Amino acid sequence: MNFILLPVKDLARAKQRLAGLMTQPERTELARLMMEHTFAQVAGVRGCDGVAIVTNYEPAVRLARRYGFEVIGETEQISESASVDFGSRVLAGRGVRTVLRLPIDLPLIAAADIEAILARVGDEPAAVMVPSRDGTGTNALLRTPPDLFPSHFGPHSLAKHQAEAAQRQARCELIELPRIALDVDDPSDLAFLLAQNTDSNVHAYLNALRISERMS
Repeated sequence: MNFILLPVKDLARAKQRLAGLMTQPERTELARLMMEHTFAQVAGVRGCDGVAIVTNYEPAVRLARRYGFEVIGETEQISESASVDFGSRVLAGRGVRTVLRLPIDLPLIAAADIEAILARVGDEPAAVMVPSRDGTGTNALLRTPPDLFPSHFGPHSLAKHQAEAAQRQARCELIELPRIALDVDDPSDLAFLLAQNTDSNVHAYLNALRISERMS
């Protein structure tokens, strides 16, 4: 079996690096819209045996249940890496062979991008990664088995995950997927997103806020 795993933190203090451009309620709404977009695209993926979220954030739980996703509840949120590894262990204990972790702040992601990653699943121990736009982060991480190595999300996570795979002599593959490569963390990410020709709710929201004018 293969599963998609979506870690969701409390969005009440989301996107702190955008504080110079947006109020906290605006940043929370941006994060919520990106979560809704990601959930919708994940729900349309073919060739996946299931989807789970790992969270203690009730709005995410309600949305996940509308889509029929599994909910892996947390009593506390220590870090994204801890949440992903906890969720991966739970799924591995249920017999899941492969877990693809995706973040929820991917405003351009499409179901086809996710299917392209899942198509790389094989029988041998392996890690498949999609780098972030700057080439240092890990915007998607597929592991077979799910607990092949621990997560290191954060600065320079891609090199850390590659090193972990090499240490375990597992196949390691990088895939360039531009729509997954964009996660929104700082003003440069917003500028890049606004330059794309999309008609998404995220794009419409940013235009309604006149973010481009705030950045000029």
